[in-house]
Amino acid sequence: MLIAGFPAGAWGTNCYLVAPAAGEECVIIDPGHQAAQGVEEALKKHRLKPVAVVLTHGHIDHVASVVPVCGAHDVPAWIHPQDRYMMSDPEKALGHSIGMPLMGELTVGEPDDVQELTDGARLELAGLEFGVAHAPGHTKGSVTFRMPEAADVPQILFSGDLLFAGSVGRTDLPGGDHAELLESLARVCLPLDDSTVVLSGHGPQTTIGRERASNPYLSGPAAPRRGM
Repeated sequence: MLIAGFPAGAWGTNCYLVAPAAGEECVIIDPGHQAAQGVEEALKKHRLKPVAVVLTHGHIDHVASVVPVCGAHDVPAWIHPQDRYMMSDPEKALGHSIGMPLMGELTVGEPDDVQELTDGARLELAGLEFGVAHAPGHTKGSVTFRMPEAADVPQILFSGDLLFAGSVGRTDLPGGDHAELLESLARVCLPLDDSTVVLSGHGPQTTIGRERASNPYLSGPAAPRRGM
């Protein structure tokens, strides 16, 4: 399996391209602020053909490039219905101005084809399987994408802004709820095998075992938060 990831934009949001191998179809996860060029470079480098964009949640740092990326390749975007409004109204989702000088020109709105995610769904895209888990707390419509273990590849969790290496997502923006986030961590993350690789919305990769042993949100008092 091929996973090509890179941090994009003002918030260093991780965008991932996932494919069975180079030269095949792929899924793009969270093309955020200023991610379009990086996506095109990764597609060319690995000779990939995108079939869908999937979104862990609707904050602008994760969805800012959805319209140009979907439009350039005529592919749908998948998002949870509770976060769908954020694509067209990003400032409402943040509760304050996003600062246009910082963000630059944005193409807000929805791509032509939007599909809605549901808890427990199994997406079969580009020859890969993604298990969807609704994980509110950072936003009402936050989800994670889990790929099952296969051959010599461990189970992988794309955690969005639910879980980071050493921390978790903030809950002080509209739709955030600390109690919900803790419940989502307990329900979605803690039951996973220690070997599960966690690819987060910000920062380096980690594993469930490492976070179970050291992340204060999973094992002790609160720690500093990351993400937008």
